[in-house]
This record gives sequence, C-alpha cells and structure tokens, in this order.
Amino acid sequence: MENKKVVVEISFIGNNFCAYIPQLPGCVATGKTPEKIKQNISEAVAFHVEGSLKDRDPLPKIFKDNYQLTYKFDAQSLLKYYKGTFTNAAMERLTGINQRQLSHYLNGIKKPRTTQIKKIQTALHKLGQELIEVEL
Repeated sequence: MENKKVVVEISFIGNNFCAYIPQLPGCVATGKTPEKIKQNISEAVAFHVEGSLKDRDPLPKIFKDNYQLTYKFDAQSLLKYYKGTFTNAAMERLTGINQRQLSHYLNGIKKPRTTQIKKIQTALHKLGQELIEVEL
C-alpha cells in the first residue's frame, strides 16, 4: 500500500483548514477541524477517482491501486491543530522558540524559516518518541 501525501494548510477564507493532494489536481477539501478535513478529503478523493474512472479521464496510476492518505501540515495549521493541547509556553520549552514568535506563526503574521520548522518538527518527534517509551 502506497502513502499519498495530503497537504493541510489554513484557508484564507473563514480560517478553516484546507487540504489538497499534489498528485491529484483539482481534488481539494476544507473543514473546521483536522478530523473534518481528513473526512472531507477522503470523500473528495473517492469522488474524484470514481468520477475520473467513470468518465475515462486520466487518473494517476497511484490512485488505481491501494493507497493510504498521510497528512503534511504547514507550521500554522499544525500549531492551530494543537493549540488546545500545547500552550505557547509549553511549545517554547519544547522547541526553544519564544512564545511571541510561535504566536506569530500560529496567527499567520509570519512564516517560520526552514530552521524554525525543523526545530518544531524535531521537538515534536522527540516528545512523541518519549511518550511511546512510557510505561504505566
């Protein structure tokens, strides 16, 4: 089973999440929550593939076989997604990026540089690994 990357970002309209699949042009979805965006993009892909097959439109080979959708968040959408889970203070402790800067990323005032994105990703991966190793 092949993984297909879904890009998740913040929509300019209504501050919703939006998602698209680069290998499937025209297949997009929006939603208020990441859970809703995942549901909506799954339905959009199924609809797009079914319609393409029915109309005999070209369809990338990768969507003719079994596939699994994986999600790639940009910094702003990821911070918005976890806003209720991690405070800016907690994210500062994890990443070493000050709270004001994190707030700018969350609110779309500034976009993080590649080094800042890497810091956030590395810190979250490290936390995830630590949590996987926890036994209760």
